[in-house]
Amino acid sequence: MRNETLWEAKKRQNPGHSAWYISRFEAMREQGQDLDGEARLIDAMLPRGARILDAGCGPGRVGGELARRSHAVVGVDVDPELIDAARRDFPDLQWFVGDLAELDLPAAGVPEPFDLIVCAGNVMTFLAPGTAVDVLTRTREHLAADGRVVIGFGGNRGYAFESFFDDAAAAGLEVQQRFSTWDLRPFTPESDFLVAVLGRA
Repeated sequence: MRNETLWEAKKRQNPGHSAWYISRFEAMREQGQDLDGEARLIDAMLPRGARILDAGCGPGRVGGELARRSHAVVGVDVDPELIDAARRDFPDLQWFVGDLAELDLPAAGVPEPFDLIVCAGNVMTFLAPGTAVDVLTRTREHLAADGRVVIGFGGNRGYAFESFFDDAAAAGLEVQQRFSTWDLRPFTPESDFLVAVLGRA
């Protein structure tokens, strides 16, 4: 039986959490806030028409913007409510409900590999305990030989950056670059956020 993710546990404790999460970003967009920083970085790393997997896509904020920039995007998230929101806002894209620890898109009829896999929004801190290496391994298996993975998450969320680096190495990935923000500020020992660019080891 699959282990419950921390996101699912949060939803079980607060059934309205997903609706709050969706409405939060809708309100921020209506207020004119910039919600596309992650997508700008990913877009700058790729040629037009690249194949991108939005891993832990939520309501499609990052993947939807990347599709608007002419990339071929597929999104996966464990939360059906968030996937429903992504399908509503971006109906022309492929969105799948699934646990990243069990990711197998070819079985769902989605060809691989992907040129880039993005995992934004603190997804790594909401996984089921003990599954980070599984998630990173599945990620690598869906990646093109020269593809890259970009993962961003905050510190002080129960998943130390050093543990992440160890897990990435165990999954056959190597860190190519480290930043402290999506606009590429340097990563230092004092940084409380990590944006890591990884490739196959």
